[in-house]
Amino acid sequence: MTNAKILIVDDDINICELLRLYVEKEGFSAIVANDGVAAVDMFKQNSPDLILLDIMLPKLDGWQVCREIRKNSVVPIIMLTAKGEVFDKVLGLELGADDYVTKPFETKEIIARIKAVLRRTKQQSDSDIKEVKYDKLRINLTNYELVVDGKNIDTPPKELELIYHLASNPNRVFTRDQLLDEVWGFDYYGDSRTVDVHVKRLREKLENISEFWSLKTVWGVGYKFELK
Repeated sequence: MTNAKILIVDDDINICELLRLYVEKEGFSAIVANDGVAAVDMFKQNSPDLILLDIMLPKLDGWQVCREIRKNSVVPIIMLTAKGEVFDKVLGLELGADDYVTKPFETKEIIARIKAVLRRTKQQSDSDIKEVKYDKLRINLTNYELVVDGKNIDTPPKELELIYHLASNPNRVFTRDQLLDEVWGFDYYGDSRTVDVHVKRLREKLENISEFWSLKTVWGVGYKFELK
């Protein structure tokens, strides 16, 4: 996706400049914000195609920025974290981030992840309508809508992509590694806890909705969308 616009958000001016140079070298355009309030404003004004978002920011931290953007947008967000702690990663993913990178990072890795996320986004937008329906459940991947028992449920993009993938293959068991590969993509540098976090959040939305289907754990293997 050449000419994509990347919003870079970090309070370290040197990091912003480094990322801007590498992003523009790859043919993307870049805009920069150095605090959380500016990030939200620039997002609203510029409609970027992807956001590189640091967690530790003045005024509004990265989690607050992510939460604010997710109120009305599914724009891809890659979180930047200096700590590399599981808590940071899990919270970012729960708030709707698509990926995370731990500082210090290799610029080549950042570019690879940007390209992977943009490629997935383009594939989704170019494809036909993707929708699956079951009793009291409708998952529309084209419009990124999850309708449960007649109610539209706010759902982060990766959660929706995960439940769509499982529900599109009912009764098939997927390992965590398979789900990482097929939902997050082969360029994703994650671990299986990422899948567990997303399944946990989905269960909170889907538990006991219908007697005809359920999101099941297959112990020692992975997960499946089970039709009864």
